[in-house]
Amino acid sequence: MTGLLQRFLPREDDYFILFAKQAENIHRGAKALCDMLARYTAVYEQVQNIKAIEHAGDEIAHTIIMKLNQTFITPIDREDIHELCSTLDDVIDLIDAAASRFVLYRVDEVRPGTADLANILLGACAEVTAVIHAIENRDEALKHCIEINRVENESDRLCRTLIAQLFDEEKDPVQIIKWKEIFEVIETAVDKCEDVANVVEGVVLKSA
Repeated sequence: MTGLLQRFLPREDDYFILFAKQAENIHRGAKALCDMLARYTAVYEQVQNIKAIEHAGDEIAHTIIMKLNQTFITPIDREDIHELCSTLDDVIDLIDAAASRFVLYRVDEVRPGTADLANILLGACAEVTAVIHAIENRDEALKHCIEINRVENESDRLCRTLIAQLFDEEKDPVQIIKWKEIFEVIETAVDKCEDVANVVEGVVLKSA
């Protein structure tokens, strides 16, 4: 009976460990995207590295969902675990999607400002890692949630500026379509970081 109970009553920190691994994986993916834009050579190989990071994220997400389906008592609401898992997975999926477009669209040269937008994403991912590690500390977690909201606003402003410059400077409509999408995918990844913060905020306020 003891073994059966252990199966259905896992250690409460198991989910938090997995969420932390996922957040760190997201940060690794964002860092790889920034490195690719800073050293824009062997792009296909760098994109494949980011895709491998995304696959690792899929494995972590799968583990969380499997655990959720197999356990009876969870440290936080089941719906919150599922939503947090989903939003974290969305971030790394979008990082991979952004990187893949540089190969898909055969981008020869990175437009000015692209690396700046990616660095804002990296900062947001660093805050996601911090907020996940602080999820059991209400005040610390809320502080990181506020910072993620600020970073998202910064990302939104820069994305709008880059798109405006794109329409001012680029005459080729195909290039406009390609770059507008790249900017928007990176900015959407930052939006998803804010979604993570919103889920965490809900979790910590419920437990207050």
